[in-house]
Amino acid sequence: MVDYTTIAKVDEPSFSFSALPSQINAPSDNTLSQEKIVLGKLLFFDPILSGNKDVACATCHHPSHGYAEFRDLSIGVNGIGFGANRKFNSPNTIPIVKRNAHTVLNTAFNGMIDSVTSNPKKAAMFWDNRVSSLEAQALEPIKALEEMRGTKISKVDILDTIIQRLKNNKRYVELFTNAFPNKSSITTSTLSKAIASFERSLTTPNTRFDQYLNGDLNALSSSEKEGFETFKRVGCAECHKGPMFSDYKLHVLTVPENKKLSFADSALGDFKFRTPTLRNLRLTAPYMHNGTLNNLQEVVEFYEGIAGNKSRNPNVTAKKTDPLIRKMRLKTKDIHPIVSFLNSLSSNDFDKKIPQQVPSGLSVGGDIY
Repeated sequence: MVDYTTIAKVDEPSFSFSALPSQINAPSDNTLSQEKIVLGKLLFFDPILSGNKDVACATCHHPSHGYAEFRDLSIGVNGIGFGANRKFNSPNTIPIVKRNAHTVLNTAFNGMIDSVTSNPKKAAMFWDNRVSSLEAQALEPIKALEEMRGTKISKVDILDTIIQRLKNNKRYVELFTNAFPNKSSITTSTLSKAIASFERSLTTPNTRFDQYLNGDLNALSSSEKEGFETFKRVGCAECHKGPMFSDYKLHVLTVPENKKLSFADSALGDFKFRTPTLRNLRLTAPYMHNGTLNNLQEVVEFYEGIAGNKSRNPNVTAKKTDPLIRKMRLKTKDIHPIVSFLNSLSSNDFDKKIPQQVPSGLSVGGDIY
């Protein structure tokens, strides 16, 4: 029987775990300030950033869904409704977004390994790690046709168009000037820095698991403690490690394709996707890069299948699966305790307050009601 009477930072040969820090590491050229956070939050909820003025960052990353979205694949431009009930307006020529919406919670800690925060300018973003830093990430959805841009404005012109809209809004001019007093106030750089600042403020550093690692032996139940030991023993921790439960690397799995897409999503051509954080999973279903697994039970069962040399994707044979995944020793009896443990990684203690209005006067959060 495992002895749970003592606990400290978990540190083993191939992986380690530690609590999330209370301090946020921001880039030296974008230090956190309340003015930036306030501005960034308004921008996050304001459809003024979308080509058709109908979708906001919060449309697909809403606080009521853990700053993710309760649907498999997002509907951005030309959509109406919220979460699982969102649908395209008719007529429609906009494709559905091909990836599941990552949670924004704790993205301030992306790249953190062994309690040491990596350079926030090099923090991996998106399911394929295609850009680095929250600042760079903030602009990508605005430029993407199916997410926020739409068909009326070209990718070349969209950011200039958005910047001009903001410059024409008296309230935004005031907010940007307060947040960036020593710079040309409204630029693509300050736009990205404001949104990134708000996103960095969204952290959950005091889950029951964090309390456990910080010395509260009663923070986890016996089944959750058993699940943590099982999680490590069967090999989950080879990729899901560190304070964020992620190695931030790309791995080949055999996730079933989402039938809503007319093509196989091969990421950058090799079917490799980034290890996602396991924090706040209870708030952010469905799961995997395309949202095809509906609950944590299904997720752990999926990995049990890989451990049994099974593939659920016709484009990826079991032999092509990442060797770390194929070495897992996961059995049916391990599923329940692991799911129990994963629930200890969630916290409801984050900013869930929605602005009553945004400076543009448009619908808060886009056309979601």
